[in-house]
Amino acid sequence: SLIRRNRWYTVPVYDYVLSTEPLSDDQIDRIGWRNRQGVGDCANQFHYYRLTADNRIVWGGYDAIYHFGRRVDAVYEDRQQTYRTLAEHFFITFPQLDDIRFSHRWAGAIDTNTRFCAHWGTAHGGRVAYVNGFTGLGVGATRFAADVCLDLLDGAPTPRTELEMVRKRPLPFPPEPVASVGIQATRWSLNRADHAAGKRNVLLRTLDAMGLGFDS
Repeated sequence: SLIRRNRWYTVPVYDYVLSTEPLSDDQIDRIGWRNRQGVGDCANQFHYYRLTADNRIVWGGYDAIYHFGRRVDAVYEDRQQTYRTLAEHFFITFPQLDDIRFSHRWAGAIDTNTRFCAHWGTAHGGRVAYVNGFTGLGVGATRFAADVCLDLLDGAPTPRTELEMVRKRPLPFPPEPVASVGIQATRWSLNRADHAAGKRNVLLRTLDAMGLGFDS
């Protein structure tokens, strides 16, 4: 983090995406995706997908990969295991498209915190406002976040600055090796819940009670 006080509040996790080649009219007809809605499923390890203007399906999500020590490196973007898993899940979702190929893949690190949404604050005597921890949900939230930052710099209370999500910080992540052990145990538990009709184990129920979470 550019502001040292924030370094324990977020961790970088890698999110992965595939894109198909453009679908033909026949392939579009097979899946019946008439209104071109963006879609996200409701699993703990969720997928998100949408059609592009040239009729590719962009398909991402599921894995949220954390590397020990909060490390960030371009080499982590080429994780073949995750891309294979995404492709398998794609064809389970769209068995009608068994003749489609993937033309692009990419990945990147997102900042996640323990409450799964952004948090705010000021530094340097109120001259700097910051927002961290969008957890991959920043595209739609950045305009609101910027308005909150302007309110904080102005210094006068507003309905935005009185929101609990603005007033309160999330709990920080612990140092290593506890952070890595906890994150991997949580990922394992989330995957287990997704394959057990959503039944949550003791770890997940404890995190729920504390208002904590981890995902992409």
